[in-house]
Formats: sequence, C-alpha cells, structure tokens
Amino acid sequence: MMKYSALDLSQVKTYSIKTRNNKVNVEEHFARPLRAGMSLDQLLAAMPRLLGADSLRGVVDAVVEARKKGRPVVLAMGGHVIKCGLQPVLNDLIAADVITAVAMNGSAAIHDFEVSLVGATSEDVGAVLHSGDFGFSEETGGGMNRILKQAIASKMGYGEALGRRIVADCHPHREFSLLAACVEKEIPVTVHVAIGTDIIHQHPEADGAVIGEMTFRDFRLLTSVVADLGHGGVWLNVGSAVLMPEVFLKALSIAQNLGHHVDDFTTANFDMIQHYRPLTNVVKRPTSGSGRGYTLTGHHEIMIPLLAAAVLDRLQRDQ
Repeated sequence: MMKYSALDLSQVKTYSIKTRNNKVNVEEHFARPLRAGMSLDQLLAAMPRLLGADSLRGVVDAVVEARKKGRPVVLAMGGHVIKCGLQPVLNDLIAADVITAVAMNGSAAIHDFEVSLVGATSEDVGAVLHSGDFGFSEETGGGMNRILKQAIASKMGYGEALGRRIVADCHPHREFSLLAACVEKEIPVTVHVAIGTDIIHQHPEADGAVIGEMTFRDFRLLTSVVADLGHGGVWLNVGSAVLMPEVFLKALSIAQNLGHHVDDFTTANFDMIQHYRPLTNVVKRPTSGSGRGYTLTGHHEIMIPLLAAAVLDRLQRDQ
C-alpha cells in the first residue's frame, strides 16, 4: 500500500487579482439601472451584456437590419406556438412587414384553423383517447381535407389553400389566424406535414396523395424562400424540435445545390428546451461558413412578445 501525507500549502505562489484577465466586468457586462417608463429598446439595452440577453439583442439587431435592407425574415414554427395564444403578436409582425414568410408544421395549421373557426383549440387528449374520440372532430378533419382536395386542381399549396378558405368562408375568428394574415398580406405561408402525425390524417376524407402533393408544393415554395436568405436574411425557428429544422436543412441543401450560395444570414432557435436538431440543423450547420446562429431558451409566451416588442420599438425609433 502506498502511503500519502497532506501537502504543505505554505509555499503556494499567488498573484494579484488586479493582474488577472476576467470574463465579466462591471463596465462592459453588468446590467444598467432600470427606471419606470422605459421603452422596450431601452430595457433591452439595460440588460447584461452576457449570455441570453446578448443573444436576444443579437436577434433583434439581425431582424431590424434585415428589414432595413429589404432582406427576408422567415418564421418557422410548431403547433405549441399557436396553443400559447401568440397569433395576435405574430400577426402584428406580419402587418408591420417584419415577418415576410411563415412556415409551419401540420399541427400548427390545425390549431390555427380551429381557432379561426371556433375561437378555441387543443382538446384534452387524455380524457378522450381511450374512448376512441381523440382527433375526430368533423369540422377540423372533414373541413381541412376537403379544402385540400378542392385546391389540388389549382397551383396553390397547403398553406395558401387553407388561408384563402378561412378568409373566403369568413371564419368567425379569422382575425386570429396566421394562415389568413399571410394570404391577406400576400406573403408565402407553407405547411409541412409527415403523414400520420396529424389528427386530420385519421379522417375518412383524408387522401394521402392529396396531402402529399399539397405539402410538396409548399416545400418547393419554401425552398425558393430559403434560397433568398443570403446577404442578411433571418430564419427564426420557434417551437419545432424535429420537423421544421429538417425541412429547413433540406431546403437549404437544394438551394445551395442549384447555385444560390446562401451565405451570411442569421438563424435563431427559440424553445423551452434546446434539442439536437434545431441546434445542429438551424443554429450551427447552416451558419458555419458565414453568418450567425443564436439559441434562446424560455417560454414562448414570454420570449416571443419580448422579441416582437423590441423589434417594433427599434424600427419605430429608427424611422
């Protein structure tokens, strides 16, 4: 057995803290005093110059700069963003020409459609799953599938077809619909689905060929949007952990393959928990050549209004 004895620390060398390099100092990094009546832009400037606050400032700067240069700002989103009641906030950004295209997964389109129709969404799955009733509302499944079938003969894709019908049929709560807001503003709105993931795929009216064709049209449309992201555009992924990051990566790959050379743009992932695919396929890989990627972790119902208010405040100040 080897024998050890405690080391004598009396000869340890020390140095003055005044000579040390530090990552944080009060002049550059600490928060500034707050006061009543501050604008959102002033509040953002008063936050610490560190970590999440710095990332939020970076995204705000990128969005504002993109719109000043006439570059696109694309919102990619999952269904939980709708369930958080954020349509009025996002519609304000669309109306203000901040968001120039919207891409969503199938669940987001369903929640948006239901809200526009009855002013409510998000059934209690646990309460109805075992009775065999989960996902079988006629107005949702029948309505959306029939809209897609009727639009197949046109050149419209999934998102535009739904948005136009919400407007044309005068859904009682259409002012809360992102799909409707996009078609009224005449900006791209695309829906990207995986067959079997959405409740409307359970419905007797569902037609896989129609669903596949309509969402494939939207994929091609979104690819043209992604091809225009270079030189200052912004891609915001909000609340989609798998589908939208994968769609984005493939669309970007096609754009690069066709010679569009999408470089020097900004991406950001907003989510309550950071996941592998958004971090890899949105934040890191696409911006590894030139550009910048940000991650912001927090509840959508807090982070997105904060982002929107800061952007709108900055744009108004800079007019």
